[in-house]
Amino acid sequence: MTSDSLVIIPTYNEKENIELIINAVFDLPKAFDILIVDDGSPDGTAEIVKRLMSKSEGSLHILERKGKQGLGTAYITGFKWAMAQVYDFIFEMDADFSHPPKDLMRLYEACSEHGADLSIGSRYVNNVVNVVNWPIGRVLMSYFASIYVRLVTGMKIYDTTAGFKCYRRKVLETIELDKIRFKGYAFQIEMKFTVWQCGFKIQEVPIIFMNRELGVSKMNGGIFNEAVFGVIKMKWRSFFRTYPKVAS
Repeated sequence: MTSDSLVIIPTYNEKENIELIINAVFDLPKAFDILIVDDGSPDGTAEIVKRLMSKSEGSLHILERKGKQGLGTAYITGFKWAMAQVYDFIFEMDADFSHPPKDLMRLYEACSEHGADLSIGSRYVNNVVNVVNWPIGRVLMSYFASIYVRLVTGMKIYDTTAGFKCYRRKVLETIELDKIRFKGYAFQIEMKFTVWQCGFKIQEVPIIFMNRELGVSKMNGGIFNEAVFGVIKMKWRSFFRTYPKVAS
């Protein structure tokens, strides 16, 4: 552990991006450690990471899992590892540069200096769409999905499906990770909803989201359906669950 902050990056077949994204994070003016959670990438992603680890002076780590087990379980595995290592700030970030590495600094500052318990790199703050190189259909689908989630859940969050985030350690210690149900992209909605239900302070930080240039997107129709229909089940279950509350 060389930093108070850990960036968790789940990977599956990201050999084109992985060395570039690791170097981009390590080049930032603040020190961040990185944890790669790789789901058995057959393209050699893990081998690239392990080669880089020998040069990282303890700042780069990897957890290898067998087969594709889902985005949500990858992050929860990473969260538990981070808490065992006593990091104070734990980040979620994609490997494909859709989340600008330089904005890790702004997410960190929102939590470390401005009182946020969860900061979100948001594409849609104040209904302004900051997305580059996405097909218009996908932009509209994502934008209106977030509106839908807000209406169903009551959360005052513009980008409910965002996957670029910083958590204070106490958030992940509080929210009962083993009760998170979703494994796909709806995991991002459920995490925000749970943090919100627990009463933590959430802040959205505007970012410009860039569509990947290298590698293949993991998005598909099933992922969208899980996010849309799963949120109703999540809201219904919330009526019968008691969420731990943050101390005021």
